[in-house]
Amino acid sequence: MGITFTSDRVPTAEQVIELYNNAGLPRPTNDPERIKKMFENSNLVVTAWDENKLVGLSRTITDWVWCSYLADLAVCPDYKKSGIGKKLIEFTREIIGEQSMILLLSVPAAMDYYPKIGFTKEDRGFIIHRTK
Repeated sequence: MGITFTSDRVPTAEQVIELYNNAGLPRPTNDPERIKKMFENSNLVVTAWDENKLVGLSRTITDWVWCSYLADLAVCPDYKKSGIGKKLIEFTREIIGEQSMILLLSVPAAMDYYPKIGFTKEDRGFIIHRTK
């Protein structure tokens, strides 16, 4: 059947936690309520499904006309190198439109990945880290 991509199907906190843990994405997976709020307060969630199994997702916070923060990109390790991550970003970009840029903070392990799929590395950013 293949992988299905959609922005109409928001996964449960449990599905997200399983994916994040499997993908090694450092998120508060010990706090399902916080994960749930992260998704409730996001403007755009694009998911990839292998039948009923969540195998990838991108989560974006955006104003739709200037900037979009790609907060999460996760792909199940069994499905890596199959183009799912690139397709999630392409679908996200298609929905967001051409007026908005996409920004992200990469985990160290993915620093070489993003330039391969069209991102430009920027050295002009700043951050105030969370305390919790």
